[in-house]
Amino acid sequence: MTAVIQRVLRCSVVADGEPRSKTENGMLILLGVRDGDTDKDAEVLASKIDGLRIFTDENGKMNLSVNDVGGKITVVSNFTLCADVRKGKRPSFTPAAAPEEADRLYEKFVGILRRSSAVETGVFGADMQIELVNDGPITLVVNSEDLIKK
Repeated sequence: MTAVIQRVLRCSVVADGEPRSKTENGMLILLGVRDGDTDKDAEVLASKIDGLRIFTDENGKMNLSVNDVGGKITVVSNFTLCADVRKGKRPSFTPAAAPEEADRLYEKFVGILRRSSAVETGVFGADMQIELVNDGPITLVVNSEDLIKK
């Protein structure tokens, strides 16, 4: 599983032409689910992101979590994060999980985050437009396979 985490001043998601979510002073997470990812990937990745200290404290240090600043998280599924671009010019998406399994693991990931954070989502598999103002800019890429002891 791959998560691209962006600290945002604000973001909004429109799915299939309908407003879906709005976040201020929070995080936007684009989540890609790969073939072979498991519940453990969702658990480990969500646990790492939960409480991630990427917001600045009164001393200008990244020392606060999204909950510490009263922010919200928006999670959007994004199978293109799983693209294989090693050959040719057209990305291959065969490394992405099948839609049913990807949706299940996406929902599991969101559910884990919701245990402690305010979370909104896009719509799995929908055509979405995301508008955001990146704060910092702070952007992190976190892969579950890097977090799991193999």
